[in-house]
Amino acid sequence: MADEYGGEDDGAINLRRTIMTFNVDDGYAEAIVRGYRGGVLTPADYANLCQAEVLDDMKLHLATTDYGDFLANEPSPLHTTTIAEKCTERLVSEFEYLRANAVEPLSTFLDYITYGYMIDNIVLLITGTMHERDLSELIERCHPLGMFDAMASLVAAQNPAELYNTVLVDTPLAPYFKECYHTEDDMNEENIEIIRNTLYKAYLEDFYQYCMKLGGTTAEVMGDILKFEADRRAINITINSFGTELTKERREDLYPNFGLLFPEGTQRLGKADDTEQVRTIIEAFGDYTHLFEDTRYNTDKSLEDGFFEHEVKLNQLSFDQQMQYGVFYSYVKLKEQEIRNIVWIAECVHQNMKDKITNYIPIFKDY
Repeated sequence: MADEYGGEDDGAINLRRTIMTFNVDDGYAEAIVRGYRGGVLTPADYANLCQAEVLDDMKLHLATTDYGDFLANEPSPLHTTTIAEKCTERLVSEFEYLRANAVEPLSTFLDYITYGYMIDNIVLLITGTMHERDLSELIERCHPLGMFDAMASLVAAQNPAELYNTVLVDTPLAPYFKECYHTEDDMNEENIEIIRNTLYKAYLEDFYQYCMKLGGTTAEVMGDILKFEADRRAINITINSFGTELTKERREDLYPNFGLLFPEGTQRLGKADDTEQVRTIIEAFGDYTHLFEDTRYNTDKSLEDGFFEHEVKLNQLSFDQQMQYGVFYSYVKLKEQEIRNIVWIAECVHQNMKDKITNYIPIFKDY
């Protein structure tokens, strides 16, 4: 735009500067991730997958998509676990390529994406060891994006203090552990869940603040996505606490300190005694009214399904904005949903449950 003297105004100059500087550092990586987005399965792909009679039929169709011949070396008959594993390997390979071609601050942003998987891996190993599962089997089940050195040492920790001092102190998760590492409580299932939620709370708050510091469209896009993630965790923590020994005060401490529900909604959730009260609280917030409403009239749909659908919607919108980092986060989350869709269809084919085979969550259906 021109000012009254015929020159460019400050807004136009800043926009041009943003375009130039973004493309210098991050233009290639953004082009790659948008190319990956073009390979997301289409409604026609899902229709063909749903027509499969056996898993090998799915293998043949997936070979015609961007997945290519990733199952070519897998013997018949295929297993759904094999399909899930190979799909995840492909996602990890794509993410690692993006990470290898990223510079600051994008490289740090991509690191933040992996921290959630690291938390899940820690909890998986501790819980599995508590139930005397084989360590090598547990490590195989860990998500590749959350792997880190000294993971095997986790199994020796007897309490949160040992977990921190022997393993986590040298990982990026160390700052998130400061609220629970000092406790000497034994590792039981309830304490492990408290550790998981404490770590996730600190992680989400830190990631949110980092995105706000980045500013611009990244802050706008990621702000909406992370606020939803914070609210989802608050709702799930509340519902999962019913019938346990977790006090209302301790429960409220686990809620992230941001989100659309924060602070009024989370304060009310902290006092809720049952799921119906949670429903009443959530329905007061327009953005989430449909979450419980949809499950009330559709017995095949769970609250978790509603969360996944809302997450897909937000992550699809991320691709409508240019020159921002939200597309990298959104691509990972959308591909994870695509993998869940593929595995769901595969399970229905394998178990001959064709009446439920279309109960997946479409991605970019209306794009």
